[in-house]
Amino acid sequence: MQFNAAQIAMIISGKLEGDAMVSVTGFGKIEEAEEGQLAFLANPKYEEFLYQTKASIIIINDTQELKQPVSATLIRVPDAYTAFATLLAKYQELVTQQLTGIQQPSFISGSATLGENIFVGAFAYIGENAVIGNQVKLFPGVVIGNNVVIGDNTILHAGVKIYFDCRIGKNVIIHAGTVIGSDGFGYAPQADGSTKKVPQIGNVVIEDHVEIGANATIDRATIGSTLIREGAKLDNLIQIAHNVEIGSNTVIAAQTGISGSTKVGKNVMIGGQVGTAGHINIADGSRINGKSGVTKSLKEPNKAYNGTPAIDFATSLRVQALTRNLPDLEKRVKELEKMVEQLLADRVNA
Repeated sequence: MQFNAAQIAMIISGKLEGDAMVSVTGFGKIEEAEEGQLAFLANPKYEEFLYQTKASIIIINDTQELKQPVSATLIRVPDAYTAFATLLAKYQELVTQQLTGIQQPSFISGSATLGENIFVGAFAYIGENAVIGNQVKLFPGVVIGNNVVIGDNTILHAGVKIYFDCRIGKNVIIHAGTVIGSDGFGYAPQADGSTKKVPQIGNVVIEDHVEIGANATIDRATIGSTLIREGAKLDNLIQIAHNVEIGSNTVIAAQTGISGSTKVGKNVMIGGQVGTAGHINIADGSRINGKSGVTKSLKEPNKAYNGTPAIDFATSLRVQALTRNLPDLEKRVKELEKMVEQLLADRVNA
């Protein structure tokens, strides 16, 4: 696809500086971009490349001051990173809109309901009474179980598996290999030491505008629903256990695990490799540092936490500082012990 600077400026509501008719056919990092590509500058660390790049069009912040002449056409916006993301989303939308039709071989139950302008990739499976909305894209190898509902404009990438009875909202993106609605980890200990499986008869409900990364797993509820609220963003390789609730606009980084029946509030930020105990609450706006372990409810909203067990972030930094000083403190204690022993000996001999 080819776009000129004027068209791009219109999409991102930017102000043009330079040739409005210069065209690009692709994107590049500002330090590597070639002629015919579009780049952006948001991080001041890369400012030197603004004057060196071969990119034909560059998106920059309104506040960016030029220290040297720039050969590229510039598009100024309030936030270059957000504008670039908007442009990429528009580009991706245009590309995926071209995908329509049903590839073969694939299986679609006669009782399934299909919306308009959908795409079903080869080797996909759509079960009984499934409802697929308009403009949905199901890439090769996707499995849609019985009674599943998928909202308009949702994209399921290759190999996504949606188990029976689950509900997926509108404008959702689920990346390759993710499994939605597998059984929750529920077992009842028996008197003889064995365990008995507790049937998981609930489902998973994913609301609108959610994005879930590759190879994530979201377990169905024992009873009721595991809930991913509107606008939540989940990274790759995340485990969400049964009956968990993830609040709206919460973001969770890779390799995090949320244990059963935990309720995560809205606008929460969780770093990579965080683990939580089950049956706890995490307050709205909480920020949890990577590799932390949350063992009890975080009740105060909009606070930062760190460590295992997770504690207030500022306190955790003081604890780390003290821990680093422990060898010196041990040495000082031993020196003080020797001084006390000497004082006692001197008193006895006086």
